[in-house]
Formats: sequence, C-alpha cells, structure tokens
Amino acid sequence: MSDSLHTALYDQHVRLGAKMVDFAGYAMPVQYGGGILQEHLHTRAQAGVFDVSHMGQVLLKVSAAELESVFPVDTADKALGQQMYSFLLNEQGGVEDDLMITRREADFYVVLNASRKDNDVARLRAAFGEERVQYWQDRSLLAVQGPAAVDVLSQWQPQVRELGFMRGGEYLFDGVACWVSRSGYTGEDGFEISIPEAFVETFFARLLADSRVLPIGLGARDSLRLEAGLCLYGQDLRSDVSPLEAGLLWAIAKSRRPEGAKAGGYWGSEALAAQLATGAARKRVGLRPEGKLPVRAHTPLFDAQGNAVGEVTSGGFAPSVNAPVAMGLVSAEAAAAGTVLQAQVRGKLLPMQVVNMPFVTKRYQS
Repeated sequence: MSDSLHTALYDQHVRLGAKMVDFAGYAMPVQYGGGILQEHLHTRAQAGVFDVSHMGQVLLKVSAAELESVFPVDTADKALGQQMYSFLLNEQGGVEDDLMITRREADFYVVLNASRKDNDVARLRAAFGEERVQYWQDRSLLAVQGPAAVDVLSQWQPQVRELGFMRGGEYLFDGVACWVSRSGYTGEDGFEISIPEAFVETFFARLLADSRVLPIGLGARDSLRLEAGLCLYGQDLRSDVSPLEAGLLWAIAKSRRPEGAKAGGYWGSEALAAQLATGAARKRVGLRPEGKLPVRAHTPLFDAQGNAVGEVTSGGFAPSVNAPVAMGLVSAEAAAAGTVLQAQVRGKLLPMQVVNMPFVTKRYQS
C-alpha cells in the first residue's frame, strides 16, 4: 500500500488500530479492533462513523437544463437542498456510475464513487468544460449512521434534527461551515457530512468522544449495505448493467421515461427506452443460500435443469439476520421470488432461493 493515497484521517485510523487495505487507490480502514461483526451490529443499534473521503466531491456549475442533458433527472420540482440518486449511463444504457446530486443555490453538488470519479469528471468536463466541473478541494466526507446518529449530531448542531431525508444544507459546527445531507448507505437513518479537511480531525474526535459512536470500516459498510439491498458499483452495477436490469427504474424520473413530458435527451436514453419497450432480459434479485455458507460474488447460478441463468454479484454473512445473503443478476425467467437456483460452490451445488429485498427493514427518517 506504499503507493496508496491517504485521506486526512489516515493517521487517526492507524492510531485506532484499524486494519488498512487498498480500496480504489486509497489506504482505507476495513475494520478496527472489535471486528466487522461488532461494528455492523453497533451501527444497527447505536451509531457509527465512516470515513468515506475517498469518494469524489464535485461541484457542477451548470444550469438545470444542462444537468438534465446528462442525467435522467427532472429538476423542475426539486427545491434547493433536494438530493437525487441518479446515474451516468453509456450509449448502451449501462451504468458507468451511480451517484448523488444535490441542488444548491449556485451549483449542483455531486458525490461520485471513488473508483469512477476521475472517469466521470473527464466525461463531464468534455461536456461542460473544465472550469464548470470542479472537485470540491480540501474536503473530507464522513457518514454518521444508525438510530442514534440524529441525537449525536443534534447535541452539537440542533438544527440538523429538522433536516428531512434526502435533503441537504449548510450547517455550522463550532463556527465551521459543513455541508450535511440526511442520507447514507446502510439502511439506517443517518447523515453524510462534507467537512473542510482542516477541521475533520476535530470533527472525528468529537464524534468518537460520544460513547454511542464507534469508528466503522469498509467491511461493515459492505455488510450493512448488502442487508439493505443497496448496490455496490463494480459488482451489482456495472457498465454492462442497466438501471432497469438492476431494479432501479424508480431512480429514472417518470418525466424522462418514454411518454413522459421530458422524455429522453440524457446520456443513454435511447438504449434505455428500447430496453423499456422490450423488457429487461436480466434482473437483479435477492438470494438466500441454504445453510450457513456465504456465497460470494461471481459464483455461477443454474436453474433446476442445470441451465446457466446468471451469477451472484454480492454475497456474504448478514449479522442482523444471522444468515448468509446475496444478490445476483439472473435471467428474467429465473427471477421470480420463490424460485430455487443452484450455486456452484467448490465444485458442489448449493440451493439458493430468490427472495425479495431488502433483507432488513430500512429505517430512513421519513
């Protein structure tokens, strides 16, 4: 990891005993001393803080119409501070990245996946010009997630309690302006906070001074999002997987779909419209393996007749349900809930049942 980039909290992670791994070119904590299981369950019960500063924070200084020429969103009914989950699509309708967009007074704030941010920014700069697509410099990004997250943060800044789900705004913490959104990647209520790098060590330390908060690594972040049925880019979402195949049509604004008032006109819209007309040949599904053995990504899946029908895209042990769970991409004919498929694990076939997601009840603030 000698060539890995460091976030501003790298030294703090090491001091806390984190096991560091390379992720998307950054040295990141995969777990701390208590381990993934403890971190996962603590986040579900109280609150955890995640360093996600490796993700891309970008400011788009474009008009609403220009934004809609790229992304399948409709800004007409989006107030200042409203967040939108969306995609960058390719010409085939595949997902090049999934991302969060927030409408602000002078720009759109976009959070990109770490592994895709440089590619995304290059495409956006080619469309809009370098001066209008800028990384938000010298910023860190923390996520505070769990049922106690709102109480922890509101002790410091009471106004965040009034922030609605998928809303963002600027708030002062000890006089320092931070951008806070009520969102996350765990299925729990929580916040994502963009913080000036010069202030992030102080912010992180103050959070950890609260007995309800533990630092959480990438390992538990992955198991938490898997239980919540949330996609991981590079596995459940890829450049050859469309939003329709991934079960994410809800994130394509209704007005941007065929027959909508603003139909088409965004990157990948023609390919996606064609797929909507014919239906998706593949679908993302939830899977429950028989027994206690986790089934990992890329494991082949077969139907009862031995025909290949797809593969597992994400899989692991789900601490909240005390059982292994998985997601897969399978043929539409094999995607109905209740269908029993066979996973090829270590040369043997393991039954896996197609089930509805999420695997746990989401507890976002309403």
